[in-house]
Amino acid sequence: MAGLPGGDLGAVLAIMAIVFILGFILEAVEIIYIVVPLLGPAVLGSDISPVWFAVLLAMNLQTSFLTPPFGFALFYFRSVAPRSITTPDIYRGVAPFVLLQLLALAVLLAFPGLATWLPGVIFG
Repeated sequence: MAGLPGGDLGAVLAIMAIVFILGFILEAVEIIYIVVPLLGPAVLGSDISPVWFAVLLAMNLQTSFLTPPFGFALFYFRSVAPRSITTPDIYRGVAPFVLLQLLALAVLLAFPGLATWLPGVIFG
């Protein structure tokens, strides 16, 4: 992790990209079982705030519920949508929401205090 270009931020970006790609084919719990044990010690050993990293990871995992082909929210919507709405229509319709979640993730990456301020106030 330390050898990645960009230092700690480069490592976080690489982890977030891996989690996002894994979200296409795995569900959130499985990603947590893979990513956290492998990369958690590296994150804890660096200057990255564990609270900030956990919030980033949780937000990134939320996108896995909306990304095709295995997004659970897509399956739920398919089950209640009228037959006139096709699965590709659902995939196209969810794209703006995935982009909004990625934008929120970018804002949180740019302003870590959004994730760490309240826990800092509560726990000191």
